[in-house]
Amino acid sequence: RETGSHEDHEVPRGGLAARDAARLACGEAMTTYFASDPEELQASVSAVVWRAPGSAEILLLRRSDNGHWCLPGGRMEPGESVVDAARREIREETGFEVSLGRLVGVYSDPSFMVVRREDGRRVQYLNLCFEAHAVGTPGPLGTPEEALEVGFFAHDALPEPFVPVHHVRIRDALERAGVQVR
Repeated sequence: RETGSHEDHEVPRGGLAARDAARLACGEAMTTYFASDPEELQASVSAVVWRAPGSAEILLLRRSDNGHWCLPGGRMEPGESVVDAARREIREETGFEVSLGRLVGVYSDPSFMVVRREDGRRVQYLNLCFEAHAVGTPGPLGTPEEALEVGFFAHDALPEPFVPVHHVRIRDALERAGVQVR
């Protein structure tokens, strides 16, 4: 990864990054994975966004709530289609517009799709993951409070720490074996 190149899109640091780094360092409540006993269900979208068609690099962001790198995505809003939700989430979190492609998979297995949020809620996500590629240069982030950094990484050299369940989605995108249901 070329840090600081025009191809990476980093979030301005300011007070947000310093606050989040301090919070992470002292172990405040953070989003954690592989929780159990879900209290609510939420529909969400994500995407494996390639730098360009045929590229080996995918677009990732580093979450501000726990410092993990992940695929762009998030919850659907009422009245929104999955396609519109995926495009909105990618644009808000990374600044990139995308050309959305095939559906990679549908992920809902509670053994790995229950997340304990910062506020203690245990949420089971029903996620639809798409494949896409970035179009043009990034614009401003719509939700800079959610991402500490944004960049492209080789799919076989992912940064750490990495959201564990996203490894499965990347593998499914690479296998191109039809839509996976997990």
